Amino acid sequence: MRLLSAFGLVLAFATVALAAEEVKTEDGVLVLTKDNFDSVIADNEFVLVEFYAPWCGHCKALAPEYAKAAKVLADKESNIKLAKVDATVEPELAEKYGIRGYPTLKFFRSGSQVDYTGGREQDTIVSWLEKKTGPAAKELETVEAAEEFLKENNVAVVGFFKDRDSKEAKAFMSTAVAVDDYPFGVTSSEEVYAKYEAKCGSVILFKHFDEGKAVFEGEATEEALKKFVTAQALPLIVDFSHETAQKIFGGEIKSHLLFFISKEAGHLKEFVEPAKEVAKKFREQILFVTIDADQEDHTRILEFFGMKKDEVPSLRIIRLEEDMAKYKPETNDLSADKILEFVQSFLDGKVKQHLLSQDLPEDWDKEPVKVLVATKFDEVAFDKTKDVLVEFYAPWCGHCKQLVPIYDKLGEKYKDSDSVVIAKIDATANELEHTKISSFPTIYLYRKGDNEKVEFKGERTLEGFVKFLEGEKDEQPEEEEKEDKPTKDEL
Repeated sequence: MRLLSAFGLVLAFATVALAAEEVKTEDGVLVLTKDNFDSVIADNEFVLVEFYAPWCGHCKALAPEYAKAAKVLADKESNIKLAKVDATVEPELAEKYGIRGYPTLKFFRSGSQVDYTGGREQDTIVSWLEKKTGPAAKELETVEAAEEFLKENNVAVVGFFKDRDSKEAKAFMSTAVAVDDYPFGVTSSEEVYAKYEAKCGSVILFKHFDEGKAVFEGEATEEALKKFVTAQALPLIVDFSHETAQKIFGGEIKSHLLFFISKEAGHLKEFVEPAKEVAKKFREQILFVTIDADQEDHTRILEFFGMKKDEVPSLRIIRLEEDMAKYKPETNDLSADKILEFVQSFLDGKVKQHLLSQDLPEDWDKEPVKVLVATKFDEVAFDKTKDVLVEFYAPWCGHCKQLVPIYDKLGEKYKDSDSVVIAKIDATANELEHTKISSFPTIYLYRKGDNEKVEFKGERTLEGFVKFLEGEKDEQPEEEEKEDKPTKDEL
């Protein structure tokens, strides 16, 4: 029996070794399949898994950073492993873990999983993982330890606290737990204090760009510290890219000044560099961002703002709320003084929201389906003598294209009516202050008499529309599919 037991143990170890050998690596990243996924997760305490698609542009941009992060962790002899799954080859795994977009990263800790919420640069990936697997803030007991910590991180936040039970120290540590994108350190060493000219109770953000460091001022609360870190950890003027998008849109600062520029035309030197002093003045109130119009990937952003390339260079301000509000300067003067004036006026609430509107076509009402634009909308839709049905559509929307022949027949049916108007509006080129559209097609009826807005959610058939208009509004079938408006992350 002992011989059989020993043989069984040998066989078990051999099987584990064989399974380990079957896990391939690419650039230091484990390649997972449905056959080895569970064993890798079970055999390693910490694993970050990227679910990707080979054709995905964001995945291609992440790949080199992911490989660099794997190397950094390997050089540190960390027990954190990086792995990846080609979701197009392993659809069962993608379905099991609810993958709906690429890349999606999930962190497995002793079998349990959480979504990865950090940025996509190698230092951010490493920092996020180390924070999830260790203390929120690294103890810096010597000058050498502090120097090494600051050297290896492009951005790092250090708290100088001797009394770790103080209100300020607790706020610092809770901020360290809450902020995933940057590493935190803490020290009570007098030598470290002297080296960095820091006072006890201070918080300093160190960075390898701009001024080199920023000292927190004010009352140390978690909210104030998070805002400080978010503002100071990014360059004075941030270049928009796939890598920076998450930090731009996911930060605490919700108002952004966007420079639409051409790097090839020298706009960085001509307009952006002189604006740095303005950016410094408003650093914790508004984020300055450049968008290079020369990049093909950014064409959709220009379209979102209703801009054409010949309008570059240009400025816009956006405020992120439930919907993205846009603001446009009165002139296209990009001098530092005019930028300062525009930003200050925005913060003072003196700039009106900029709403897109097309020019009204001369023949807008010649066809059975009337063509509306933002400047004409209220006059037509809020006519209290008529029921006005309006389709909000997007030119690229497949469901909208399928609806065209049906909607045209509906317009034909009511073309001679004195009480019903059938209309449509391109919601990507026309914006209304009172109506926000998040998916296409969205169809509203503006009722005669009280102008109550009632959304059509029924079957998009001629019969379905007619029943709706004839008064059967409360018995609508389940709503058909729509196509979502692009989110800020997709721009």
